[in-house]
Amino acid sequence: MRYKLLGRSGLRVSELCFGTMTFGEEWGWGANKSECRKMFDTFLEAGGNFIDTANRYTEGTSEKFLGEFITESKLREQIVLATKYTLYMKKGEPNSAGNHRKNLVQALDNSLKRLKTDYIDLYWLHAWDYLTPVEEVMRALDDMVRVGKILYIGISDTPAWIVSQANTLAQLRGWTPFVALQIEYSLLERTVERELLPMARAFDMAVTPWGAIGGGVLTGKYSKAGKVESSTKRYEDGTDSSRLSDKSLAIADEVVKVATECGSSPARVALNWVRQQPGLIIPIIGARTAGQLKENLACLDRPLAAEHIERLNKVSEIELGFPHDFLKKEYIRDLVFAHSFDKIDNHRA
Repeated sequence: MRYKLLGRSGLRVSELCFGTMTFGEEWGWGANKSECRKMFDTFLEAGGNFIDTANRYTEGTSEKFLGEFITESKLREQIVLATKYTLYMKKGEPNSAGNHRKNLVQALDNSLKRLKTDYIDLYWLHAWDYLTPVEEVMRALDDMVRVGKILYIGISDTPAWIVSQANTLAQLRGWTPFVALQIEYSLLERTVERELLPMARAFDMAVTPWGAIGGGVLTGKYSKAGKVESSTKRYEDGTDSSRLSDKSLAIADEVVKVATECGSSPARVALNWVRQQPGLIIPIIGARTAGQLKENLACLDRPLAAEHIERLNKVSEIELGFPHDFLKKEYIRDLVFAHSFDKIDNHRA
């Protein structure tokens, strides 16, 4: 295990982040407490120090288990602990959810109690609510940093223009900026390459992708030849069948081929494709057993060759759309660069 700086900060985090949405059985597909403790120990023994949870995961059980495990292990100073706010904990109460200051304060205090700690290393805004002013969010988060309840802040599942506005505002007013971005990113979901990933690189933000194995589709369990009729149901193993399009299954088949050629597993290939993308990428890995976690951690042992990455890039390619594809056209470049594009050395490329 190697370590990376968390975006524009000096915080050292492991090159893989352990996601604990499976800690607890309240949602019908998680792990029991004993297995969760095994996974917790397995990750730390592998050199991992970056652990991610959220207030709503398994109705709060994920945070409770983590709080107990960290306290019992006496490793709080070693662990970079991340949790989130935004999602509701009390159904039907409008102020128990959202990005506003009241929910932030009460959600943070409740998370601190469940996690049995007095500070959070990285506090995520979980999802944008389109109601709370950006100024309110950034000032409220900065206040929590200043009183020592939070050390760093990140943002998840939010449009790029909002994140850009927030960090620019923070820079102008001397508030704490977002240093990390959490998004869905995989061979099946590459639309984030249009705006979110370039924005993260521009602001020197760490990107912690979730869903790197495509909700189970990229594990080799499904193939184009044995396609299951797509619907909105969820299979017993947790795979959302709406992901099983012809293109998704073609991508999955290529992942299996690459895995066979390089002596790896499809899941590890899918993780490595995400992990080896440009920029500061720290994939979130999840599991339901310690064995599954060890399998995911093994992706570090055998990175993908450039030729394999190129093949996977090609089969999963998307259109970037306007204005990106428009600006790449040769005649547009000639107009913009006076027919001298190839003569300009761009050190920021």
